[in-house]
Amino acid sequence: MTGRRFVPQIPESELIESFVRASGPGGQNVNKVASAVELRFDAANSPSLSEALRARVLALRDRRLTAAGVLVIQANRFRDQAKNREDARARLAEILQAAARVPKKRIATRPTRASKERRLDAKRLRSTHKQQRSKRNWSDD
Repeated sequence: MTGRRFVPQIPESELIESFVRASGPGGQNVNKVASAVELRFDAANSPSLSEALRARVLALRDRRLTAAGVLVIQANRFRDQAKNREDARARLAEILQAAARVPKKRIATRPTRASKERRLDAKRLRSTHKQQRSKRNWSDD
């Protein structure tokens, strides 16, 4: 695998789709056809996800994730129900792929001597700048 992470296939039985009437443009069609899709995926209780992937999905700071660990994706970009279904599933796949990426461990490094000196020089310069601001000879007035 080069650069891509393994994302498990989610069976149809774990996805709950409901269809609602979409808002926005569409003319009379918008009042008659339930073209918007609400896709629900219970990430907390899904047997398809590994424990590590489940933990990363549940750790996401995403407004689409409920407190119970259910991902709720609403798709109403298109006027066609089938396209909205595809869109919702594609977005679910994107979320799972993002969660599948294992973050790199940070290697602790120490600042170099030169960087320490640059920082201290900048602090000294800022300090003198501020001190010069406050010094004013009031006797000359």
